[in-house]
Amino acid sequence: MTQITEIIRSAKGQALLAQMYGAQHVEEQAARYEKLDASFRQHFGAQDGVQLFSSPGRSEIGGNHTDHNHGKVLAGSITLDTIAAAVPTDDAVITFYSEGYDKKYVIDLADLKPNSEDDGTTGLIRGMAAGFVEFGYNVGGFQADISSNVFSASGVSSSASFEMLICTILNHFYNEGRLDVVTLAKIGQYAENNFWNKPSGLLDQMACAYGGLISIDFANAAEPVIEPVNWNFQENGYSLVIVNTGGNHADLTEDYASVPNEMRAVAEALGGEYVRDISEEDIYAKLPAIREAAGDRAVLRALHFLEENKRVDGQVQALREGRFADFLSLITASGNSSWKWLQNVYQSGAVREQEISVALALTENYLAQLDDGACRVHGGGFAGVILAIVPNDKAEEYMNWMRGMLDTPVIVVNVREHGAICLNAVLSA
Repeated sequence: MTQITEIIRSAKGQALLAQMYGAQHVEEQAARYEKLDASFRQHFGAQDGVQLFSSPGRSEIGGNHTDHNHGKVLAGSITLDTIAAAVPTDDAVITFYSEGYDKKYVIDLADLKPNSEDDGTTGLIRGMAAGFVEFGYNVGGFQADISSNVFSASGVSSSASFEMLICTILNHFYNEGRLDVVTLAKIGQYAENNFWNKPSGLLDQMACAYGGLISIDFANAAEPVIEPVNWNFQENGYSLVIVNTGGNHADLTEDYASVPNEMRAVAEALGGEYVRDISEEDIYAKLPAIREAAGDRAVLRALHFLEENKRVDGQVQALREGRFADFLSLITASGNSSWKWLQNVYQSGAVREQEISVALALTENYLAQLDDGACRVHGGGFAGVILAIVPNDKAEEYMNWMRGMLDTPVIVVNVREHGAICLNAVLSA
């Protein structure tokens, strides 16, 4: 029995897996970690001191496209995750293999400048290492095997999950685990902005790294305010269902960038920097001039932001007071606003490919027959996934129906307590 198997099969290890994935998935997840261990030994040989890491994907429950304009969100880490078996090395080189990719990744930490020859994965890791140095922290080499079941390019933040995994490894191996969630998120954002040319906010990284269901207020982007929200959807009768509609997020940077840019154009027309700086009344008072300066879609997107911010407050309050029907109504309103005002359900001009629209239309009709539940576009939009909140006793039926209609992956996710962690550190605490 290997060191990893001993950890995973111990009573404490089994209890931790139950916390992370649910009691019904312990055996499945234990086998997954043992497979990762075998792959690590195949690539790097048997070594002492190998440690396990996990970083979840995230579900954005409320606050669609608000973080980048200093807004509010309601989000949760989920049971899909990216995991690693890793060991520190004496050289300044990161070497790893990723399941499903026939490639050995090697990043020399002596070179932390953007490299045009890097693929996206290599560039992100180089960017995160550069971010650690830029923020005044330590970096060092490690060997790792990595595996992920977070849908790639689909809106549950596979990239942020991967980023927070790498950041957690570097934090644990070389910084005594002292970096907080906000710092880790900023390092991930730094890598995306400077080494991946993606104008991302902090929502994805923070939701992956923190753990649980949380509200985040980005009014002060340097110091976002995080508040846990104590609510378990399944224990209260509902399942969070992610429908991968078949679209892909990979080539939509221009569409994503247009959203914050257009919102800021409205703010700037009113003397502000972000939409958080203005009000609906400000827009109404100078509407003709703003439409001329920024365009109609920009106005609609700014109005979406302002209403969505209010909806997040309402969602959090409804959950805290146990008013779930009101919460569902606010989710429905958020989805309608994203579709009509924010306009991120499909790409502008797309006529033949509107996968999210089809998935939402099917789901709305299904939920109307139940007179229960809610749905909305999930995450950045334009392609990718939708979120449906469905009564537990109808979840399997809904999932099977959607698989039959769309022939795409449909899964139930739970909000998990743990964010990005070193399992060894949790077990030894």
